[in-house]
Amino acid sequence: MARKQSWSELSGGKKVLVVVVSLAQLALTVAGYRDLAKRSADEVEGSKLAWGVAMLANWVGPIAYFAKGRKGLGLND
Repeated sequence: MARKQSWSELSGGKKVLVVVVSLAQLALTVAGYRDLAKRSADEVEGSKLAWGVAMLANWVGPIAYFAKGRKGLGLND
């Protein structure tokens, strides 16, 4: 197995990529929490608390919430 590189060992392009991907993940998570906070419990499939916890799971949680957690969008009806 290859040794993980430290931040200082990464090239400039790789550093930019890490920052961009991290910001995209953060934006997706913030958007998910914001949407969850604005919706009533009736507009959410399942428990709002459970979705809040699920969104802590990197990319999977927020994507699952947007795909399956919201009611009334014509996708889950």
